[in-house]
Amino acid sequence: MTAGDCDAVAEIRVRGWQHAYRGIVPQSYLDGLDVAADAERHRTRLARGDGRVVNLVAGTGGGALAGWAAFGPYRDGDTLTEDAELYALYLRPEHIGHGVGRALLTEAVRRCTSAGRPRMLLWVVKANTRARRFYARAGFVADGAEEPFEVDGVTVPEVRYVRDLRG
Repeated sequence: MTAGDCDAVAEIRVRGWQHAYRGIVPQSYLDGLDVAADAERHRTRLARGDGRVVNLVAGTGGGALAGWAAFGPYRDGDTLTEDAELYALYLRPEHIGHGVGRALLTEAVRRCTSAGRPRMLLWVVKANTRARRFYARAGFVADGAEEPFEVDGVTVPEVRYVRDLRG
């Protein structure tokens, strides 16, 4: 991902949230997501990045972006571990089911495996059954850990998935 991709990535992330979390998080929150503000956050993070977080984008072949993934060291509180974490994987809704997400995830796993990371972990909204099936098909398993986050006064539980990268 380059600074020039930040507007498209923000659009992908915001539309991805609005699509995936409809009925899971308050609609008022989803309606209030701001693509321009999100793009600015991406530009700032990219400019300040130290290389630990990798942002991948997938194109459509026509020059537009279809998806985005971000990964880096697993965050255990304030500690970065030797494991990898998939921080985000979002697609434009019209590209779901066309292999874009699988390609992004496969590349993230490949890079983390090549870097010698023993495992890759990720957090997924518990009620997002489509995403949970996607990760399970890619070899990730729920490890029993759950963490809630709050969105406009609504508690949204997440579950952690893990995949061994050592063989």
